[in-house]
Amino acid sequence: MIANVIVLLIILVLFVGAITYIVRAKKRGVKCIGCSQSGCCTSQKEASSECSCGCQSEQNN
Repeated sequence: MIANVIVLLIILVLFVGAITYIVRAKKRGVKCIGCSQSGCCTSQKEASSECSCGCQSEQNN
């Protein structure tokens, strides 16, 4: 019984952490959250030639 509660609490903490991360990233203007280089595209108005995350084509549309 207590083990189930602990597992549920761990899952809840992970879920809340993921939602918090996504909300904060969206407030910063990150377009592709899972991309490690998403900052190079969203911090500039035009797509950077240095960015290789693949979201350049999305910005040009």
